Amino acid sequence: MRVTEYVNFDAIGLAELVAKGEVTPTELEAAAHEAAQAVNPQVNAIVETWSTDDEPTPGSTRLAGVPFLIKDIGVSMAGRHMELGSRLVAGNVARADSSLMLRFRRAGLVTFGRTATPEMAYSITTEPVLYGATRNPWNLERSAGGSSGGAAAAVAAGVVPIAHGTDAAGSLRIPAAYNGLFGLKPTRGRVSLGPDFDELFSGLAVQGSVSRTVRDSAALLDQIRGPEPGDPYFAQQPSRPYVEEVARQPGSLRIGVLTQAWGGRRTTTPVADALSRTVRLLDSLGHQVEEVEVDLGTRWEEFVLASARLFTANLAASVDELATAFDRPIDSSTLEPVTLAGYHYGQRVSGAQFVTALTIRNRVARSLAQYFDAHDILLTPTLPELPMPLGTLAESAQTLDGLGWISRVFDSSPFTMPFNMAGTPAMSVPVTADAETGLPIGMQFAAGYGLESRLFRLAGQLEQASPWAGRIPPVWAGNRTGH
Repeated sequence: MRVTEYVNFDAIGLAELVAKGEVTPTELEAAAHEAAQAVNPQVNAIVETWSTDDEPTPGSTRLAGVPFLIKDIGVSMAGRHMELGSRLVAGNVARADSSLMLRFRRAGLVTFGRTATPEMAYSITTEPVLYGATRNPWNLERSAGGSSGGAAAAVAAGVVPIAHGTDAAGSLRIPAAYNGLFGLKPTRGRVSLGPDFDELFSGLAVQGSVSRTVRDSAALLDQIRGPEPGDPYFAQQPSRPYVEEVARQPGSLRIGVLTQAWGGRRTTTPVADALSRTVRLLDSLGHQVEEVEVDLGTRWEEFVLASARLFTANLAASVDELATAFDRPIDSSTLEPVTLAGYHYGQRVSGAQFVTALTIRNRVARSLAQYFDAHDILLTPTLPELPMPLGTLAESAQTLDGLGWISRVFDSSPFTMPFNMAGTPAMSVPVTADAETGLPIGMQFAAGYGLESRLFRLAGQLEQASPWAGRIPPVWAGNRTGH
């Protein structure tokens, strides 16, 4: 299959070709490798690829035979590198498959590489020292977002139709918004983190994907959802497959709109205009839309402090464990300035402070649950501004302590993190783009705990009403030159 043909299909479409015998998984993988060679020198989204000649034969699911990429953190694949984007872990080879990797295999996905992540997934832009910056296919001077920036850039540029990612503070939704993709953060407990972890970042982090079509994300979540023995959280399973929900009408939904973010960060004019266009679209589709204020249950400053304590205490424990395992020092030779600052800050978080941070997490979850008692959906911009230029977030970052870095990150992405705290599902949908620059603008839709089905129904409706499949970036594998 030619790359110019390959890029026209989503994952389900490719799997259908395999099922009909019109193309083989080997031919699809060859096209994916060719696509990667065409665009990766420009975007630097993929840190390693490999041949899957020794991989199991794909099964018979909706995604069987589809080329796939895993993020360099959050999932381990036996015999393959997993370096967390960090010099501290450089050269690490996973000894066994994680539970999620086993589910990817059972889905019949052909995993042939891993994508870039910022060090320890500790940023919302993907610019690690270890492998260098990942660039946005829509504008190579802009960030691809983070921490699933490599995954998003690879999908947006046409290397694969869907890729694995993680989300602890917006790490699926932010790069989805930056790259014009669909990205859904599932409910806490929807996808197991086993067997090595019961939770990551104290329940803030979840597993998921970014994709070009809604149905692909739904089909993948169907394959990877469900608990493993010993999991600490449980999300009730849906009454029907998510992929079937995409084609179902959502009905008239009560949608609240939050135009300005918690914490006082103002939404820029291009994004505010895009939000207004989205509201008009929702009105035309018969939804009941009104502007709302949403109580987080705590002051923004307390929210940021609690988040910083949770992130850095978890980071400190992980770094200590990794440094011991690899017999490497914890200093500037192994860690970047913001990671090292977070490590030192986390070392000073007391047990009492950590428990208080968990109390704040509970307040946020309870407060947002009250909102979702009165509304079906909360709409916000995914981000308050267009994709940031590379290097912007890290300016003078070496002067920041752990709290200062988290404060900067949350100022740049104030809409996403509360849903990680609450554990509720949220998605970024590429409903529109900036007329002046052509850069994508994502809109975030959130729902109550366990209600991914509602989000998929709405996303499917939006995809039909305002299609984005025809929007491709300047760096696109379907172009003969890759330009």
